[in-house]
Amino acid sequence: MPLPPLGAAPGARPRTRPLSRFLPRLLAVLAVVLGTALAAPAPEARAAVTLTRVSDFGSNPGALTMYVYRPATLPAHPAVVVALHGCTQNAQVYADNSGLPRLADQDGFLLVLAETGTANNVNKCFNWFQSGDNRRGQGEALSVRQMVSHAVTAYGADPGRVYVTGLSAGGAMTAVMLATYPDVFSAGAVVAGLPYDCTKDNNPYLCMNPGVDRSPAEWAQRVRDAHPSYTGPWPRAAIWYGDQDTTVVPRNATELRDQWTALHGLSQTPTRTTAIGPDATRQDQYLAADGTVAVEVDRVPGIGHGTPVDPGTGAEQCGSTGAPYFLGSICSSRWIARFFGLDTTNPGDPGPGDPDPGDPGPAACWTASNYAHVQAGRATTHGGYTHAVGSGQNMGLYNTFVTHTLKESPTGYFALADSGCP
Repeated sequence: MPLPPLGAAPGARPRTRPLSRFLPRLLAVLAVVLGTALAAPAPEARAAVTLTRVSDFGSNPGALTMYVYRPATLPAHPAVVVALHGCTQNAQVYADNSGLPRLADQDGFLLVLAETGTANNVNKCFNWFQSGDNRRGQGEALSVRQMVSHAVTAYGADPGRVYVTGLSAGGAMTAVMLATYPDVFSAGAVVAGLPYDCTKDNNPYLCMNPGVDRSPAEWAQRVRDAHPSYTGPWPRAAIWYGDQDTTVVPRNATELRDQWTALHGLSQTPTRTTAIGPDATRQDQYLAADGTVAVEVDRVPGIGHGTPVDPGTGAEQCGSTGAPYFLGSICSSRWIARFFGLDTTNPGDPGPGDPDPGDPGPAACWTASNYAHVQAGRATTHGGYTHAVGSGQNMGLYNTFVTHTLKESPTGYFALADSGCP
């Protein structure tokens, strides 16, 4: 007889594993529930953000709930950011405290929040460790992908600018989405999460702490195996960690770095390292040949397990510490939006000598692939084609093989350069 998920309520969606196969995983999940700092339910912050629940977005095999935050002013063909909450949290708590809705207002993107509940997992964790949920075309992974499809259809969102981020179990699920749907997500930001498919040969608790060491090539192969027929560009990945995290230890940041730099064919030695934010967060960046930041690791000093936020009204501030696992430090959501290429207040990457994305210095011309132009915010995609921001000129297919020079004049208006560029 099929056994329901741990902590499932009556009527929860059944699993199809026999008891003999399920018991080891069940015990592993129990270890996660009892052994992590997220085990005890925590009080939630008072709701401040109005979310719209979407009840019909697909077959929803993962039994998730979809919410949308739509800014009052939304441009045509907006980008989509999917947000995945941590254990014991829900979509409302994540919206109220992460700072993402404020950034959606400022930067003009559509925010989609996926939510799981106790019927799926007693601790309200996304099931990143379950093979029925972390594979392409099934379970929770497919439900999130269906939310993206609905956002594109219902809101006219740009399918070429879809991003995902999340905390803890939501961070691990972010890695799942990047691995299983690299054809859907252009980039993702994993906050206190884990490498994809760590539980292929380990239980979840071991993956979380002390972590599992694998070679970059082996980690990368696990991602390739998630979608073997995929030949397109790999999503870019940002990795955020508190250096005092004992729940999902910082070793996982190193393993995630190894997984995604190997996928991009990059060295595990950063191209550059700098300090960012009010707390001197260490930012390591790994640049592709065209100057695009393919992988980024942000190690936040002095905090444990949670989403770094910096409450306040300043341009570089966001979020609230009104709920557990939102930790006063740096506005990680602002930097994540910047990594996605969505930050309209400062689209340029702040590192010295950065060739891309979007150097805010005096240079007004950029030569790069269509893929890199989109990632830097100089172009958008629609129907598989790339269009310059401002002029709307068709630049051809959205890929890494078509290269153009764009000239910016005035600020924020890009056109194909036929003169005036080096």
